[in-house]
Amino acid sequence: MAAPSPGPREVLAPSPEAGCRAATSTSVRRGLLWRLRDKQARLGLFEIGPGHELHQLTCMMQAGLWAATQVSMDHPPTGPPTEEDFSEVLTQVHEGFELGTLAGPAFAWLRHSLGLAEEDYQAALGPGGPYLQFLSTSKSKASFFLSHDQRFFLKTQRRREVRALLAHLPRYVQHLQRHPHSLLARLLGVHSLRVAQGKKEFFIIMLSVFYPAGRISERYDIKGCEVSRWVEPAPEGSPLVLVLKDLNFQGKTIDLGPQRSWLLHQMELDTAFLRELNVLDYSLLMAFQRLHEDERGPGNSLIFRTVRSVRGVQSPEETGSQNRRLLPDSPNALHILDGPEQRYFLGLVDLATVYGLRKRLEHLWKTLRYPGRTFSTVSPARYARRLCQWVEAHTA
Repeated sequence: MAAPSPGPREVLAPSPEAGCRAATSTSVRRGLLWRLRDKQARLGLFEIGPGHELHQLTCMMQAGLWAATQVSMDHPPTGPPTEEDFSEVLTQVHEGFELGTLAGPAFAWLRHSLGLAEEDYQAALGPGGPYLQFLSTSKSKASFFLSHDQRFFLKTQRRREVRALLAHLPRYVQHLQRHPHSLLARLLGVHSLRVAQGKKEFFIIMLSVFYPAGRISERYDIKGCEVSRWVEPAPEGSPLVLVLKDLNFQGKTIDLGPQRSWLLHQMELDTAFLRELNVLDYSLLMAFQRLHEDERGPGNSLIFRTVRSVRGVQSPEETGSQNRRLLPDSPNALHILDGPEQRYFLGLVDLATVYGLRKRLEHLWKTLRYPGRTFSTVSPARYARRLCQWVEAHTA
């Protein structure tokens, strides 16, 4: 790949004309991204406009990502990522802050393989429009953002989670090549942000599973267990955007018709991969959108105007094992599956929790704390098997 030399590099970054000036307030320097969730009781989506306490910070993220994407536009990938591409760290110095790009050439190739134009990526994540803040029911202390068009999802990550993601990145890319219609969330970038002399914060960027969101009626985060898996639903008619959980799904069914067998097989392939990585605590994100009459086709109730696919392994011996399917002619087609009456948005997210000593001890504690009940912290093998069983039991 024609890319800058590997290893840590520090450069003075170009700035977009619409970029925002950096903020150096004490609250930002002390890690506001992580502490914000303790200060807000609201739930849902909120525009981060002028006057919002995160406005200056997200302006820095936008200016930094604009400059980071410019690097990949100036040095486009010419082939699959190399070992050096996976280990590259680029730090761009801006006025008042630094933005780091980890494994930038590898992610640029991954975006290219998805058919995502760098100009569109830069426009969505740069200073063209305000980010949206998503305050969720998750127990995670992370902060969540969406690009102004809601196509890209940004999430803060702990350093250990970033280390796990980067360690697994070569195998993740290989899995997507082998199974181009995988349910795994499409990770598009890993970055660090340091404001003034403050602590370095990390965040990831991925395709939003829930896109386009205009007609989505219900959203769920499924782990296949019961402890802490209930969310109080919003009152009828409320504009709140809530992500419900396993116990909220009781009595419901995912009606996929002939697509069911594809989903069950892909769940087996993807969870087997995560089991091999010793990963657990991931979620199956799921949303419902009722199909209009003109969106329902005859026979299998699906309309396919064009067939699009991620570039995958093309050798004859592997084509049959890729578990490909026809993709709907819709934005975000990789995360969309149509049944007879409903459109389903599906994706496996939160792929950075490794079953190490910390999680093994948590498993022991929860075994004592919740006897006879199912909880999320179990071995990767049991976690994968249980989530696949949940999908099989709740699909038709």
